[in-house]
Amino acid sequence: MSSMPPYGVKPGRRRAGRRRAGPHRCDSVRHAVGWTALSAVVPGAGFLHSRRERLGAGVLLVALVGVVWAAVAMPHNLHGALDLAFDTSRLTRDAVITAICLVLWVGVVVGTFVVLRPSPAERPWHLAGGGAFVGALCLVVIAPVGLVVRDAFAQAHVVNAVFTHNKTATRPTNVTAKDPWHGRTRVNVLLLGGDSGPNREGTRTDTMMLASLDTRTGRTVTFGLPRNLMDVPFPEGSPLHTLYPDGFTGPGDPGSWMLNAVYREIPILHPHVLGASADEGADAIKQAVEGATGLPVDYYVLVDFTGFRQLVDAMGGITVNVNVPVAINGQTDAGIPPTAYIQPGPDQHLDGFHALWYARGRYGADDYQRMSRQRCVINAIIDEANPVNLLRRYQALAAAGTRVVRTDIPKELLPAFVQLALKSKDHRAKSVLFRLSAQFSPGNPDFDYMHQVVQKALAAKPKHAHHAVSPTQDDTDACAYNPGQNY
Repeated sequence: MSSMPPYGVKPGRRRAGRRRAGPHRCDSVRHAVGWTALSAVVPGAGFLHSRRERLGAGVLLVALVGVVWAAVAMPHNLHGALDLAFDTSRLTRDAVITAICLVLWVGVVVGTFVVLRPSPAERPWHLAGGGAFVGALCLVVIAPVGLVVRDAFAQAHVVNAVFTHNKTATRPTNVTAKDPWHGRTRVNVLLLGGDSGPNREGTRTDTMMLASLDTRTGRTVTFGLPRNLMDVPFPEGSPLHTLYPDGFTGPGDPGSWMLNAVYREIPILHPHVLGASADEGADAIKQAVEGATGLPVDYYVLVDFTGFRQLVDAMGGITVNVNVPVAINGQTDAGIPPTAYIQPGPDQHLDGFHALWYARGRYGADDYQRMSRQRCVINAIIDEANPVNLLRRYQALAAAGTRVVRTDIPKELLPAFVQLALKSKDHRAKSVLFRLSAQFSPGNPDFDYMHQVVQKALAAKPKHAHHAVSPTQDDTDACAYNPGQNY
């Protein structure tokens, strides 16, 4: 039979009713805005409505892939969130991918309105209003997501700045991310407060606390060491023990031979004595504290008091209990009175200026009282470091952190330390302060006695921890509100 086309239809042409419909625009700005808003939630919907099926289907598929990726990559609990926060490679990768997705999302929303809007010649004021709505819609999403991306990059910068290129000669070398403790049942971290004020040459570590953490349970015991501890021994086998077989002592000013001078003096007197290091002073004082306590010091964290005020202000202040008036300024020996006092009271909220003086105020107080207050400040900072506060103030904290904190904890061990810190929050920390007593004198210390106190505190069972050492050493309750009690 003949394959002639139907009557009235020219060869090579389809019937008009079978012609594929082409793209179209909405008949009003209101409809275009509505479909654009829907496309912000279901990317590609507007393109499908405009009869751009391939483009719409492709955008929708990419969006679904992105949602699945986000569901998998997003932390599902606090542990996962903290692991992400300290994994700079993953954090940077996720931030870059999120930023790219945000740009694509904005492109889809704007592109949807462009292809659906009515002819520009019609109702130009309506088109301007629709464009303003679309711009506001984009800003609603860009602002929060942009802040998250910005904070992610800031976090990666802080971690890289503080925890890389920080290798010291004394930190453990036989650890990995998979085996962070290498069989250790305890990891010992030296917490230092460095005082490098404008009228002082170099840094003196006037705050020294050794935190010993059980790697299985997180239970923590801290040991406060007086800054004026004399004749501190170095571990046998150390080059410093060879140089100072009778402990850290020498001629001249006795203040140059106290424990708080080790950080500054050893690198000056014996540069590179312990080997290549990013912080020779930290290596020296780690070994001095090991000799004093009998515990190997694995890592250190130093907070410089010159930036401490900025750090506290960035956190929005700290809350402490003040049992007795604490002086601001003033010198007891010179007879210079304070200019003001921090008055006693429970739950006192202090800004950076007052927190600094609460931690270091000396007028009418001895070193042991200052050490107790400094430990309370550290506890208060930890309490303020909750997720909500960190998110609200992250940029200020990040800017302060890179200038305030130094450490030799390697970046690859951060997840393990974060998990250990979370465990430690479940237990009340035990605190031991070596203060002047009948058994102990910083000017003529009995280091065998110190070693015995340390071992007794570590061996005490949790329910009896409060009675692990004599009351003159127990500093566990120093941060509680006890009016008139000056620990």
